[in-house]
Amino acid sequence: MCTYNGASFLREQLESFNDQTFTHWTLYVSDDGSTDETRLILSEFQQRWDAGRVLVFEGPHQGFAKNFISLLQRSQVSAQYYAFSDQDDIWFNDKLERSLAHMVRLAPDQPALYCSRTQLVDAARRTVGYSPLFTRPPSFQNALVQSLAGANTMMINAAARELIMQLPPDAEIVAHDWLAYILVTGCGGTAIYDAEPSLQYRQHGDNLIGANTSFKQMLHRFGKMLSGRLVTWNDTNLTLLRTFKAGLTPQNRSILEHFERARRSGLTSRLRALHRSGVYRQTFAGNITLTVAAFLARI
Repeated sequence: MCTYNGASFLREQLESFNDQTFTHWTLYVSDDGSTDETRLILSEFQQRWDAGRVLVFEGPHQGFAKNFISLLQRSQVSAQYYAFSDQDDIWFNDKLERSLAHMVRLAPDQPALYCSRTQLVDAARRTVGYSPLFTRPPSFQNALVQSLAGANTMMINAAARELIMQLPPDAEIVAHDWLAYILVTGCGGTAIYDAEPSLQYRQHGDNLIGANTSFKQMLHRFGKMLSGRLVTWNDTNLTLLRTFKAGLTPQNRSILEHFERARRSGLTSRLRALHRSGVYRQTFAGNITLTVAAFLARI
């Protein structure tokens, strides 16, 4: 878990950890310089729970993505499986058990990632909807152009963590969940998408990243894509991918080459290369947006 001035909702999240049906876990926290009661709350739970159950570190003060990556790269953090958590959600009490039930079926020496839908709630925990239901399979072709699910739903295994450990210390990161999805699928691992929600995702004014489910939010997202934000994000992700190119499967190296060619070619060649790459987003509207962005050289 990474925290920053999260005192308003942190206790509810910590209580949801306490209520987990799977009980063999350790909570690692990286706090990015909170000035509210966040550290005091964490200290209270350190005293309340068994010794060593909660370990708190000082974050790098470089934003939420760097905070998560830096925590995962700490030598003090060690486990077979790693679940990411926000500071203001509420986990369903079977979240860890259900995540592990999927993960333990997979070979431990291959990178793996589990993620799920979320139940959206407001600040008072009233249900306001659900994150989109995706039906297309998780894959590297999807990961290149879309982050499948929020990090707050994700669990990765030790092999996936080893990939993230290889990131350069000065690496620029768009989002740690998107990066995990790209690396796991690109390097021949398995990504599992669970259609059943695993937590309550709280929507409130202090959220760094919202659910992007309303029509207004989707229009805003579309505008940002056409403004060049997707180009910048792809630049950042592809720069990191070059570090891992040797670890990509031959098929995924070919997909990546077609996608990179599409980004630097003229219109006809661009559309042809994009088609050959096979990249796709999870929804019809998302693929329309991707096609428009390709026409306008905004990928």
